[in-house]
This record gives sequence, C-alpha cells and structure tokens, in this order.
Amino acid sequence: MQSAATVLGVLRERGKRGLPCEELYRQLFNPQLYLLAYGRIHANHGAMTPGVTSETVDGMSRAKIDRIIDAMRHERYRFRPVRRVHIPKKNGKTRPLGLPTWSDKLVGEVVRLMLEAYDEPTFSDRSHGFRPGRGCHTALREIDNTWTGTAWFLEGDIADCFGSLDHDRMIEILAENVHDNRFLRLIRNMLTAGYMEDWKWGATLSGAPQGGVASPILSSIYLHKLDQFVEKTLIPEYTRGDRRARNPAYLDLQNQLAKARRRGDRAQALTLRRRMTSLPSADPDDPGYRRLRYCRYADDHLLGFAGPKAEAEEIKQRLAQFLREDLKLELSQEKTLITHARTGAARFLGYEITVQHNDTKKTGRYRRVNGQIALRVPREVIKAKSTPYLRRSKPAKQAALTNGSDHTIVATYGAIYRGIVQYYLLAGDVYRLHRLRWVMETSMLKTLAGKHRSTVSKMAAKHKAKILTPHGPRTCFEARIERDGRKPLVARFGETPLHRQKTARVIDSQPIRADYPHKEILTRLLADTCELCRTVGGVEVHHIRKLAELGIPGPLQPQWMTAMANRRRKTLVVCSACHGQIHTGQPFASLTQ
Repeated sequence: MQSAATVLGVLRERGKRGLPCEELYRQLFNPQLYLLAYGRIHANHGAMTPGVTSETVDGMSRAKIDRIIDAMRHERYRFRPVRRVHIPKKNGKTRPLGLPTWSDKLVGEVVRLMLEAYDEPTFSDRSHGFRPGRGCHTALREIDNTWTGTAWFLEGDIADCFGSLDHDRMIEILAENVHDNRFLRLIRNMLTAGYMEDWKWGATLSGAPQGGVASPILSSIYLHKLDQFVEKTLIPEYTRGDRRARNPAYLDLQNQLAKARRRGDRAQALTLRRRMTSLPSADPDDPGYRRLRYCRYADDHLLGFAGPKAEAEEIKQRLAQFLREDLKLELSQEKTLITHARTGAARFLGYEITVQHNDTKKTGRYRRVNGQIALRVPREVIKAKSTPYLRRSKPAKQAALTNGSDHTIVATYGAIYRGIVQYYLLAGDVYRLHRLRWVMETSMLKTLAGKHRSTVSKMAAKHKAKILTPHGPRTCFEARIERDGRKPLVARFGETPLHRQKTARVIDSQPIRADYPHKEILTRLLADTCELCRTVGGVEVHHIRKLAELGIPGPLQPQWMTAMANRRRKTLVVCSACHGQIHTGQPFASLTQ
C-alpha cells in the first residue's frame, strides 16, 4: 500500500505535466489517505459539531476507516444530507451553512487532498482564494505592486456564486482531466445529497454546500474557467503597446525649454520648467496603449483597465456573457461597478483601492506618486468596528466582560483589536485606526474600572507597560497571571504600531500542513493500545471540544480526565470498553481494583 505522501506526489506531478487521472477512485481504498485526512481536520472546531446524525469525530478508529473503504469498494457509500443552518450577513440577509456528518467530512477531506494535489499546479497565479500560502494580503499586494497607471476599476461580484454552481457543468469540467466515471459519480452524489432544515429534506439542484470540506476546491476548479477566459481571451485582446507615446504638449514645452537654455534666458526656462511639471510626460489618451489586469479571490474579482470607459463597459458585458453562457452564473448588478481610478475608489476585500494623483505640489517628490496604487482603510470600517464599544457616541464598558478576570478582559480586547490592525497593515492610511484604538482602549479601561469599582486613570496606571518590539519600544496595556515554575500568561492590548508594513502577510486559515506519520495523534492511534487500561486492539479516540471541559484537577477528578490533563491534549486513545464507561460515567474496573 503506497503512503499518502507518495499518492499525492504522483497526482501533483501529473497535474504539472497536464496528464489525465484515470484511476482516481481506486485511491479511495488507501487507508493512509484517511489517516492523513483525520490528522488534518480532527482539531477543527466543526469536528465535534454533529450533522443530521449524532456522529462526530469522537470515537474515531481504524475500524471506522475500514468500514468506509469497504463501502467504497462496493460503491455503496452514500453522502448524507447536510444539516442546514443560517448565519447572518452584514446586509441583514442570511447565508445557508451546511454541516455534514463526520464520515462525510472525512471522505470530503480525502477528495479535497487528491483534487488539490492534482489541480493546484494548474491554477492561475491571479487566483488567491482557498489556496495554500495565499490569501487576501497576497491579492492586495499584487494589485499594489503591479497595477500602476490603471484608469478604470471593474468590481466583479457573482450573485450567489457558491449556491448557483451548475452540477452538470461541474462534472463536465472535472471530466476534462478526471477520466474515472466512478469518481465523478461520487462527486455528483456529494453535490446532490440534499439538506435537512427543520427536519424537512430539500434537494440541492445547484451549488456546493457552504461548509462542506471539498466545496472550496470544487469552487476553485469551477471558477478556474473564468480565470482562463480572462487571461487567454480578454487580456490579449485589450492589451497592446509596449509603452505609452510621449505627450505632444510635453514634448513641445521640452523643445522650448532647450531653446531658452541655449539663449541663456533663465527666467523663461524656469517658467517652462514649471509648466512641464504640471503635465504628464506620456500621453494618457494614447490609442495604441492598453492594459488589462485581473485579480480574483473566491467569487470576488477585480479588473484594472488602462483605456477608455467605453472599452471598460465592453469588458464588463463580455464577462457577464461568458459567466451566463458558459458557467451558468450571473454577475450581481448592484455590486458590479465601473469606477474611475483617480477620482473614485474600488472596494475589494475590505480595502478601498484608488490611484494616487497630485497636481497641487509641483516638485518631483510629490509627483512621483502619480499613477501609483493606494490602499486605504474605509471610513465605514472604522465606524462599524467602533460602534459596539460606544454608547451615546462615547466609549462605554462592556458589562458582559466585567465578571471575567483582568487577563480575560485585556486578552479579549487585544485579540479583536490586533486582528483588525493586522489585516489593514497594508493600507497607506492605517494610522486612521487611532480612532478605533482610542475607543477600544477607553472601553477596556472602563470595563476594568467597573469590575474593580475604581477609576479609569488608576486602571491605566496599573496595566500600562512598555515593551520592546521590532519597531522599537512600545507603550501598551497588559495583564499577567503568574505561574509557579512556568512562564506567566501575558495578555496585551495595543502592542502593534499603526505604521504601514508592505510585507504584512495574512493567509487564509488552513489546517496544519503536516504529512503522515508526523502527527502525534496518528502515532498514538496506530499504536493500538488503550492509554487507560493498556489493552491492545480495538482502540478509539475520545475527543473533547476544549481543555476547559476537564475542570480543575483534584482527587475527585475521573482518571480519564487526569490522563488528558497531564498530556494537555483534547484526545485520548482508549479501548471501546473504556470509551463507553467515559460516556456513561461508570468507574473503570481496571482502575478501581
């Protein structure tokens, strides 16, 4: 039996070379892939969330993998409907979220591993969503570094993209490289399994379930067709000319300046030089120069065009036509906008994107920014993030946090503030978040003051600290919990300076990228020995959501809790008898004798 790393390596190599996959379904008989999938997703928060059945990651075993493989061999495996819940969106609407059962999550992760290994090398460099090592910041940095001289922004948003993916078209796209009908049939069963809502079954006639493990890679494969259309059709048609022609008015002034200098007329030369600095050296309306650039993150895509608005409108219509006719998708009319790059700003991934223009300062130092991309923090973001901490337009305490410790309060405020700041560190005006810092800092100090029945100034003096950072000394607020023989627990607020960092990097949250057999949980499972009674054979893995569920260690604590607390792990490998006694609360015969 080949190792998981070998199987994925072969698929990756075939993808690079453009070779088809003809026996992909047979790889679903390899238990090493399921072990790798289990090692990747067992720690996810959703692993302990049940779907339409009570099955979760708790009780995972080699026997469960063998049952899944046996069903795959006889083509009897069927995906269960996902349990649908609705989560609110910013516009007041809701987004349906599907919660699969644990077995379906495990199989979905195996499918994702194989498809990602094969298709990832073929994806466009302009695609940044749902890809390892890429995220919002890589997309924004690409725009900031390479889109100089853009005249128009085309903001593209596909209406209900993930809920509208056509199943027949999806299978057609997969079948171009996957020549395995059994595997394609499995994917179709996954897509058409349906959903359960209020105990009523509903058919999934289109789309990939949001919340499904394999949905992101399937969506990326589907939307790769859009990337190919833009890169191979639109960009070659709307890109021409090596560089812009020189501005005739600028050249005329340049000739007059040369003549004035030869005459020795310094006053005239100075006047001409000032007039030249107010004009662009290249012709902004050069008909022989066009540039079209493209960037996509999931279903949001942005195009930058250097050319007339009429051609920008034409590009928008061609995009809408391709999505409608080839991919069976529709552009959202209210979100798909054409924005003038110098006088307006496009919204992409939570940033405002505009092109800088400066005519007020005539020195070269200021004119150097002309045509450069600027990333900005939207004012609406600052207002929206500040609102939860305001009452009657003033910072107020958070009553829900007053029962927590000082460490909990500072850690909660610090984590929220740090996440916002780190996301917007690419913005040239990240300093505007000083308003948010003041609001959250004052609210935090008022919460601490309310807890201790003290004043804001006393809380500020108590928790203020000066720390060393890569950017120099920094004053912030911190709360400590001292521990005997170990480092103290430290929570901080405001340690990140509000200075632009062009190299800031935040990628999408990904499972821990560790290949089997380096995962500790897999080594323990394959040892096939109960960690409580030392029985060999038939072991299962007991899971808990968080270590806090173990409670405070003490003589009355059950032995299984003590074993997990000593390991500081949320898992415990036990035999089926011990696992049953853990859930029933019965004492262990082997431990009480």
